[in-house]
Amino acid sequence: MSPVTATSEELIVLVDDDGTAIGTMPKPLVHHGETPLHRAFSAYLFDDDGRLLVTRRAAVKQTFPGMWTNTVCGHPGPGEDDAAAIARRAAYELGLRVGELRPALPGYRYRAEFRGVVENEVCPVYLGRFSGTPAPDPGEVGEWELLDWSTFRARQETQDAEAWSPWCREQARLIEEAGLVPAG
Repeated sequence: MSPVTATSEELIVLVDDDGTAIGTMPKPLVHHGETPLHRAFSAYLFDDDGRLLVTRRAAVKQTFPGMWTNTVCGHPGPGEDDAAAIARRAAYELGLRVGELRPALPGYRYRAEFRGVVENEVCPVYLGRFSGTPAPDPGEVGEWELLDWSTFRARQETQDAEAWSPWCREQARLIEEAGLVPAG
């Protein structure tokens, strides 16, 4: 069963400090100045040549519009596991299939604010592969690019702080510190 259909609204799973589900809330009501703690995921997906697909969030996004970030991030629905949610969002946002998904930072949690809107998430991070050619939904993704890891990190280190989402900057550093940078 898919947690989101054409006729239903997306529900975000609210969690307590231990990551235990405590309820749901419609997505349009979640993100604001006092965003409740909720479930999310971040995925870093690579092509067959080991290049990372990075995306620029659409300018119309409520949270962190226009910022470059990892391949795909989002929210698992009630009863949906992270792998299914990642596959769903990668297909919806980019028209891609996902494979070889593995946890990188399973306990990642963060809080970040931009222009009065807060992200407050228990957000496991995954590494994997994608197949297909990106065909972005313009309401989700403004641009995309394939980068080798070192170029990706160099851009994060040299570009303006608001060029990259804060979670992507921190996750990339933690992925490196954990020795999980995929070989090209």
